[in-house]
Amino acid sequence: MMPLRVLLGALGVAVGLYGAWLLLDRQETVQVVEVAVWFLVGVLVHDAVVAPLALLAGAALPRLLPVAARGPAVVGLVVVTTVTVVAIPVLGRFGALPDNLTLLDRPYVAGWAVLVGLIAAAAAAVAVRNVRQASSAAGGPQA
Repeated sequence: MMPLRVLLGALGVAVGLYGAWLLLDRQETVQVVEVAVWFLVGVLVHDAVVAPLALLAGAALPRLLPVAARGPAVVGLVVVTTVTVVAIPVLGRFGALPDNLTLLDRPYVAGWAVLVGLIAAAAAAVAVRNVRQASSAAGGPQA
């Protein structure tokens, strides 16, 4: 029997191919080019901004945090970065039209800030739990 990850990988490839077929079959050439540019810019933003910031955070975290808190901090930073990159179009209000106020009609920056706060709170809670568990396992004082 095939491992679950192979089945999930095959499913992901199949869904991706179906999406590519829909894109090429149902969109005009200009739209396909826009999608290709969007993917290229995503790769460039990752390589020029996200990856260097992750490297800097990876270099700074060991000096700033206890070992048990590093994992939750890294996960929190990766999730916040990903959410932020995905949210750039709405945070920047790209596509808003002055004659159609129903487009981008929510306080997206406030929603993003709440989400970042929730992610930070969750990462902090897990970090505190990990530090307490590590402290109690080492026989240290329990907080």
